[in-house]
Amino acid sequence: MNRLMKTSMSAVALLLALPACAQQAPAPAAKDADPALWVVKDEDTTIYLFGTVHVLKPGLTWFDEAVKTAFDGSKELVLEMVEPDAATMQKIVLSKATQPAGQTLTASLPEPARGKYLKAMSEVGLPATAFDGYKPWFAAVNLSLIPLMKAGYDPNSGAEKTLAQAAKSSGKTVSGLETAEQQIGFFDALSPKAQTEFLTGTVDEMPKIGQTMETMVADWAAGEPDKLAVLLNESMKDSPEVAKTILYDRNARWASWIAERMKQPGTVFIAVGAGHLAGKGSVQDNLGAYKLKAVRVQY
Repeated sequence: MNRLMKTSMSAVALLLALPACAQQAPAPAAKDADPALWVVKDEDTTIYLFGTVHVLKPGLTWFDEAVKTAFDGSKELVLEMVEPDAATMQKIVLSKATQPAGQTLTASLPEPARGKYLKAMSEVGLPATAFDGYKPWFAAVNLSLIPLMKAGYDPNSGAEKTLAQAAKSSGKTVSGLETAEQQIGFFDALSPKAQTEFLTGTVDEMPKIGQTMETMVADWAAGEPDKLAVLLNESMKDSPEVAKTILYDRNARWASWIAERMKQPGTVFIAVGAGHLAGKGSVQDNLGAYKLKAVRVQY
């Protein structure tokens, strides 16, 4: 899968979906999943690190065994961000995603990228001008989401939604490593060239996105972060701007946050996209700078 399209798949829960296109497939039978879980601890502080997939098909039973035990024993849930209500999120996204006056997305695309983009829009049943008022990153993320929604993936079945609801029910404190404004800002901060590459890469990969997602979820469910690293992260080295902005800088900041939080007693459950906890430059790698080690929880 194209390196930039991988980025969109790790962020689909942040962005506006298109409900008219989100025709859900029937829910499959329950299937066991055992995603990877790590722990960082000292005498009086325990921090769990859990890698998530933001959109899943209903029916995966991952919220049990060691994951549930760790969650239940934690006083705080920390997510990438605490998602605001839909109206607030829409306002934030549109404030960043809207094209400057007089500019249109379609006109900004060079050939043959424009022709491929228009063909992709037609294939998913959208008017050619549906995203003309928006920037390329916004179109890319939505175009990556639409085939997944049609295949039965649902943001409401994503790990963050499940964890946030469970935290609310049990009275846990819920906080975010970032704000919604910051997360959307990462995409908007990409250069025009990188945004266009993001969109054209997404269009090129759309016919294969369903199979790629199946592979990614299977690796996640089997608790195989090394395979996830290959799928999600390694090819991002060919795009330093995207890798730095979306992955590595954030991993470093989160490791710093963990190091600071270790100075306070308590038990915390951190849940972030699985790609951030896999491979070189992961959050775990960055913890080494603070003489901290994340240990895999075996279950």
